[in-house]
Formats: sequence, C-alpha cells, structure tokens
Amino acid sequence: MEDVFQSTDHRSKTTVKIIDNSRTPHDSRLTTHELRLIDAISEGLKLSMQKHPNLILMGQDIAEYGGAFKITEGFLKEFGKERVRNTPLCESAIVGTALGLSLEGFKSMMEMQFGDFVSVGFNQIVNNLAKIHYRWGQNADVVIRMPTGGGVGAGPFHSQSNEAWFTKVPGLKVVYPSTPIDAKGLMIAAINDPNPVMYFEHKALYRAINGAVPEDYYEIEIGKARHVREGDEISIITYGAGVLWAEDYAAEHPEISIDILDLRTLAPLDYLSIREAVHRTGRVLILHEDTLIGGIGGEIAAWVSENCFAILDAPVMRCASLDTPVPFNLELEKNFMAKARLDETIQKLINY
Repeated sequence: MEDVFQSTDHRSKTTVKIIDNSRTPHDSRLTTHELRLIDAISEGLKLSMQKHPNLILMGQDIAEYGGAFKITEGFLKEFGKERVRNTPLCESAIVGTALGLSLEGFKSMMEMQFGDFVSVGFNQIVNNLAKIHYRWGQNADVVIRMPTGGGVGAGPFHSQSNEAWFTKVPGLKVVYPSTPIDAKGLMIAAINDPNPVMYFEHKALYRAINGAVPEDYYEIEIGKARHVREGDEISIITYGAGVLWAEDYAAEHPEISIDILDLRTLAPLDYLSIREAVHRTGRVLILHEDTLIGGIGGEIAAWVSENCFAILDAPVMRCASLDTPVPFNLELEKNFMAKARLDETIQKLINY
C-alpha cells in the first residue's frame, strides 16, 4: 500500500498530504476518481488556486478560452480575471512578470502554450529565476508548465522534447509525470515549492491515459522516482511517454524479465533509486523521447558507469529519438521516435 501521511507545509502554512507511491500500487483506502492526465493536471491547479489566494495564473489564451489544451477551462469564472490572466505573445515578458509577482509575495504559474516556445523566455528562466535565490536570498515562487513531446503530427516547432536544457541549470527543479496520480501530486508539490519548477506534461498523453487519482489535496515528493515494475534481466530507466512504451513492451514480451523505473523528477535525480535499479538486473537501458545527443540519458549513463561499474554486466545503453527535427509526417515521426528502436536496443542489451 501507499504510505500516506500529513505534513505541515511551512512554506505556505497549509497541511499537505504526502502520498508515497514510489514502490507500491495504489492504496485502496483512499477515495479516488478516474481521471485522464489532462484532468489530473487541471485538478491539481484548481485545488492549488483554492489553497493559495495569492496564486496567479498567466498565459496565452488561458482565461476565456481555457488555454490551447483547455486545462484552465472554467477557471476564469471560478477565480476571476485578477487571478487568471491572458498575456501577450511574449514569453520573456510573462516569465519576468512571474518573477516580479514573487518579489511582491505572490505565487504564479505560467503556461508556455507549447514547450518549444520557452526559448523566447530562456534568459529570464536560466539567469533570473534560477539564480535569484543564490544571488540575494530571494524566492522565485514560479511554476512554468511545459506542454511537450511529439506523436501528434505537430512538426518541429510544436513537438520538441527540450527538458534536458534545464536539468543542467542550478536552481531549477524539473518534473515530468507519466501518470494522472503523479501529474496531480507533482503539480501541487511544484506550486507549494517556493522556488522555480519546470513542469513538463506530454501532449500525446493528455487524453490517452487515465487512472485512479485521490480526490484529496496531496503532494508527490519532488526528487523521488517510482519503481513501476519488478524484473531481474534488464532495467529500463525512463520517464514521460517512455514509461508507457516500456510497460507496453514488457507486456508484449513476457519472456523477458524487465524492471522499469520512472524517474518522475529529472532535477534533482533520484540517484538512490537509479543505483537500486542497476543492482536489480546489472543491465541498464535508458529510454527517452528526447534526441540522443545532449539528452539526460547521457548524464545518467555516465553516473551509472562511474558509480555502479562493479555491478554492471553489460555497457549502459541508450534508446532515444533521432538527432533531427521532428517530422510533420506521421510515419516519418514514428520512425523519428525512440520507440521505433526500442526492441532493437533491448535485444542488443540482452544478448551482450
């Protein structure tokens, strides 16, 4: 069963339920309802708006229209135009405004309409949000939502996986849920955190997956991975859509004992859980939708090689998307995706 306990959140003076589902299935003692990933994100935002009267939401068309993906639909009516605010098409200005709100004692969430557009606000994020606490002890109480990923035929400017850009920036936390229960809990945890969090959400998973989600106001701990599946032949370390790919592959190949670890948080990484995953099988595959070069898989592979060499039975292998722009054509996009090379890479690892 899940471990559920109450914790007083001294950052926001509220009592927060912490759900630890990192190693165990869902706890039947909790009152739940079935939600899609998109609904879980929306519910986490709504409960956070109710808990924090000083929380402001900002983004392009998030008010009357409810956002490009309708995550904030109905929020304007419930919370008013002072707290749910449309913005100009200027990401750097939105991020700068979010930081300014934090200086005045507010919390803020800004939605990048697509994660690809974050490059327009890059300087504000990596040089202002990330460094202001180090510079003079000031919180940057900001969450940036990043609709991300491919699989929907949206092409090279609306499908990139750019999470690795932010994992090397001290001062930023990076989370990336793959299930509705984690999506809601990580959203609440991100908003409760007094410093900047990049919250990645996969567009293709919004309405494609669903699951039991507690109705409560709860957190999933940032920085803690989830052990998805027990196995003793190979360990797949992954996150986001990769978790679904790995689970589907394991279900289709019962002859292979596959261990699956969902990182959930990319900064800070849960190195203890990574080490345990290596120890369980001795063979490690790092799977992510991001392109191979510069992806976080390279950093994890290096850490495993440096710190777990004695328990490895084969080289650490990576399975990632091609080092090209994301194609518009759906068939070309399928070939671009890491999933297209998953079987080949697993067979290579098994047979090493």
